Amino acid sequence: MTRRALILWGGWAGHRPEEGANIVAAMLAEDSFAITLTPDYAALAEAATYDLVVPVITNDHIDPALVDSLTLAVRAGTGLAGYHGGLAASFHGAVRFHYLCGLHWVAHPGDMGAKYRVTVTRPHDPLMQGIEDFDYQSEQYYLLYDPSVEVLATTSFSGEHDPAVRGVTMPVVVKRHFGGGRIFYTALGHAPEELSHPQARLMLRRGLNWAARDSAQDH
Repeated sequence: MTRRALILWGGWAGHRPEEGANIVAAMLAEDSFAITLTPDYAALAEAATYDLVVPVITNDHIDPALVDSLTLAVRAGTGLAGYHGGLAASFHGAVRFHYLCGLHWVAHPGDMGAKYRVTVTRPHDPLMQGIEDFDYQSEQYYLLYDPSVEVLATTSFSGEHDPAVRGVTMPVVVKRHFGGGRIFYTALGHAPEELSHPQARLMLRRGLNWAARDSAQDH
């Protein structure tokens, strides 16, 4: 049976959300998903009819009733996935949305000039198998995150751009179970071009498939 994915795009234009959403759509189409791609957040009212929801949205506002619809859908088995601004930096004022996602972006010391190492912490997890540690240059996200998330990869802050966070180890890639649903997030991918980075792209593609309902990936 063909899985259905809802990809929403919008919010801050600097992340070029429509371009990013189209890249995600192409990935999922290659994996035989039927795609609904829209900037209309009202589509979340029907979230339960999809196997996967992917918000490519930074900040913006959302009707609390739509957050409730999404939360109920995920509890019942709909998957939720995002990269960079999507999930962690979506709808800053929507507390219930971030309760669902399990994380919230708060800073990126060094902005685009940050150079850092991504360290794979669970190399035997199916999402990370065959992926070795790698260097990356882009925004290094500082997140607040739920203790229930499973951390698959991390980064450490050198303190070069903010001495207050020197030595802090922060998740880069996580997964989470929420009721009957699965949630995946990677902090990589500030610009659409970054989604062509081999490791970043592979982790995102695997994570999208893992999160989707009836995924063939291990739980």
